[in-house]
Amino acid sequence: MSKDHKPELRRSVTPWGSFSWGYSDVGADIFVGLGLVLGAAAGASNVAFLFAGVVYICIGLAYTELAATYPVAGGGQYFVLRGLGDIFGFIAGWAVLLDFTIDIALFAWSCVEYLTELIPSIAVGVHPWAHFGVVVLLVIGLCVLNIIGVRESTALNGFVSALDIVSESAILTLGFLFAFDPHLLVHTMLTSWPSPFEFMKGISLAIVSFVGLESISQAAEETQRPASIIPRTSVALILTILIFALSYSNLALGMQTWHPIPLDAQGHHQLLWQWLGNPDNNGKAVALIAQQVPYWGAIAALYVPVLGAILLLISANSGVFGSSRIAYAMASGGLLPSIFQRVHPKFRTPTVSLLVFTGLALVEVVFAALPSLDPGAASFYAQHFNGEAGIDFLGDLYAFGAATSYSFVFVALVALRLFDPLSPRKFKIPLNIPVTVRGERAEFPVIAVLGFIGIVAILVFTMITHPIGRVAGPLWIVFGIGLYFVYRKRKGLPILRSHKRDWRSEQVEILRRAGELELMDEYVANLKASDERRAAVKA
Repeated sequence: MSKDHKPELRRSVTPWGSFSWGYSDVGADIFVGLGLVLGAAAGASNVAFLFAGVVYICIGLAYTELAATYPVAGGGQYFVLRGLGDIFGFIAGWAVLLDFTIDIALFAWSCVEYLTELIPSIAVGVHPWAHFGVVVLLVIGLCVLNIIGVRESTALNGFVSALDIVSESAILTLGFLFAFDPHLLVHTMLTSWPSPFEFMKGISLAIVSFVGLESISQAAEETQRPASIIPRTSVALILTILIFALSYSNLALGMQTWHPIPLDAQGHHQLLWQWLGNPDNNGKAVALIAQQVPYWGAIAALYVPVLGAILLLISANSGVFGSSRIAYAMASGGLLPSIFQRVHPKFRTPTVSLLVFTGLALVEVVFAALPSLDPGAASFYAQHFNGEAGIDFLGDLYAFGAATSYSFVFVALVALRLFDPLSPRKFKIPLNIPVTVRGERAEFPVIAVLGFIGIVAILVFTMITHPIGRVAGPLWIVFGIGLYFVYRKRKGLPILRSHKRDWRSEQVEILRRAGELELMDEYVANLKASDERRAAVKA
């Protein structure tokens, strides 16, 4: 490859591939998040999912508009960079990098949890080193798969996503027909309502079940005709995941009675599902629900653990993909060293980014596994972090990274609406207020403000209720900012200010590379008309 030729990613993601990239990430979240939320919010779990779901709709609409307007790799990080400047773009990208590396570790870990339904010998409580070893092998395998190419990854995602949609629909349909009792649902909500602290924790964990929609925007630069495809796939994904999350939480509350389970020597307790009474089962809640469905349960007990494990595996795969594309985009924007932009000459995938952030995920796996491998580490966690370890530890950081990044994305959406009104928006969030900014007509997005308020509330809940998240999360951000300052100083780039960019020329090139030539022509025409208006005013 010539040194003067800018590296480009291969456009091989089809409409179904775009949907499956999002579904393989966010669709798997319910397999992990459901048990965590039930364990925290008890009888208010469905309300916690509803609150997080409303925020998720706002997030989904924001990402849909932004990804269709600016179809480049990097997703939220690029939107914040363009709307708010370099330093905020870096913080948003760094927070998402935390999220995607945890995505790799969390879902690889949970994948093995589901497999323990069929292979008990690899359970943490039986052979912790075997569990740890299988997780590590899965992460390494996914890294190799993504180095080979996105087309191979997309094919795997598409096949498993289709199977899972059919399976989850069957479980819910048969569950509501033969196992659901609406009177029990009401009784559970009335008698098992959590404390305010537990409810806030449940909401902060519920957002985990909706993280991953940005995977569609991460793949925008590798999607065919993204401005046309992304709105359709994103809206379909938003509706699919919202229906599944609300349905599973209500089904769970209306299937089984609940009992108080002591959690510590001080007498603190949570109301836990009788067959999720053991917190070790929180990572495989969907499999346990499926087993309780009459007639279908015996069959589901055999295949749901396998299907859940595969879906969680490809969600970890989405984390590998997403982290590498964010790092690639940040390097392209001068926020990370250019080595992260290096593309494999044969496979045209960002190999260095893949290796570095998969390696970071392996470090997180080690940290999460320490309490099960070392009694001393278990004692430390119990003393300083309320015993949270393993999946709880990863869930803490996951919620923090998502809430931080999404907060910046909402602000960036407002900024781009006001200061870049000339970019054609094939999809636009509804409920807008017409305004005039710098002589140009623009539209202020009301939903972005509502979404920002909701996600900031979830971020506050996370900081209040998650001892690991409120310590490790901010430390990750501070550490990243330190690296950013050092890198920018060595390169002679402004540290607190933004590097000057020709956004107009870049947007024309973005649309050209995306194959959106009609939108490119429309944008060029808008620029010309705007320049003529400004010249007329000056004259």
